[in-house]
Amino acid sequence: MWYNNILETIGNTPLVKLNSVTKEIQATVLAKIEATNPGNSIKDRMAVKMIEDAEKSGKLKPGGTIIEGTSGNTGMGLAMAAIIKGYKCIFTTTDKQSKEKVDALRAFGAEVVVCPTNVDPEDPRSYYSVSSRLEKETPNSWKPNQYDNLSNTQAHYEQTGPEIWEQTEGKITHLVVGVGTGGTASGIGKYLKEKNPKIQVWGIDTYGSVFKKYKETGILDKDEIYPYITEGIGEDFLPQNVDFDVIDLFEKVTDKDAALMTRDIARKEGIFAGNSSGSVIAGLLQLKDKLKPEDVVVTIFHDHGSRYMGKMFNEDWLRERGFLQDEKLTAGGILAKKEQQEIITIDCQKTILEAINNMNTLNISQIPVTQQGMVVGKLAESDILRALMENPSLKSAPVQEIMTATFPFVDMNTSIDRISSLINKENSAVLVEFEDGKIDIITQYDIINAISA
Repeated sequence: MWYNNILETIGNTPLVKLNSVTKEIQATVLAKIEATNPGNSIKDRMAVKMIEDAEKSGKLKPGGTIIEGTSGNTGMGLAMAAIIKGYKCIFTTTDKQSKEKVDALRAFGAEVVVCPTNVDPEDPRSYYSVSSRLEKETPNSWKPNQYDNLSNTQAHYEQTGPEIWEQTEGKITHLVVGVGTGGTASGIGKYLKEKNPKIQVWGIDTYGSVFKKYKETGILDKDEIYPYITEGIGEDFLPQNVDFDVIDLFEKVTDKDAALMTRDIARKEGIFAGNSSGSVIAGLLQLKDKLKPEDVVVTIFHDHGSRYMGKMFNEDWLRERGFLQDEKLTAGGILAKKEQQEIITIDCQKTILEAINNMNTLNISQIPVTQQGMVVGKLAESDILRALMENPSLKSAPVQEIMTATFPFVDMNTSIDRISSLINKENSAVLVEFEDGKIDIITQYDIINAISA
């Protein structure tokens, strides 16, 4: 048997029992592995459904252009379907999204416009607003609007919900799912509750999102909104696909807990899943006391880990955010083993002769150059020698005439591997910036000293 095109392979994803990351939970915990869809995410289901419904209603016409704001996965599903059905695609996304997601959309021939994250949805620069503007400007175009297009919810009501009911033989007691557009939780939840009204639907939210407080108080609190790292869940507005009557409760998960659990799922279960899957399991662990041994919990693993290689699966990225503390030396550890002394700098208006005298007196071969207290460059012995060989009269010239680009900056959590890679012929040291704005310097000697200490 073969399929007529790739879209026919969407759905019927496996349900897999989790054993290690859920060992603290009494209930049976199952994961619906949506990365086995051809576009590697659950969004394939609703992308095709939205297109088919738009074709039936006449909103999407032959040769049209699909324009959508997407964090990546919906775009992948839309782009894949557009290829089969003969449409063009333009997507807007935020600078928060992983590079892998943007690159994947472009690999499917889509045009991608990257917009700032930290702006209100109504701001003309937001990825919502830009996609709406492009729809108005582009002839024969259609915007699916996954947030308010109820075909999103309907796709999961018709497909994902029945699959879960059949796979668990009706034994499911809890559905735990990350909530972003809301279609997955609302569609699956509606179907399952029609089969058994006792089934609980738990939505996983993130700090910086409005869902949890709105569910509990009915208040859309703008003070709850702030930038967050977790991808695919949470929102700063209320999409029409979020059915608060279907979702029984929301639980918030921190960016750190979501990121570290995403890694644990790969390392302990052998399942290479995305960031929202980490959020779901971290949230479920927070709610474990609500579960009994006889409960059967189904979680949704929305997408594939390959889309997060530069983030959750990158140790330097994790360390820079303070998410990962391990045995590997960091800038903070190197400085802790270094003899403490005040960093020596020189103002860019000082003369080269003054710089020579300072370096000779202090027996140093390089010095950061400052302007009004800010580091703007560096001066090394080799820079001075080269300049004076060409023009000895430069001794009285200001340092800024011969300074070179500043040393690279790192923070306290940067790994020793990253620091070592930044130290080369052009950069004999790195500068470390503290939270209070003060700086320190790490040289190759400091690294050797820290390793051998």
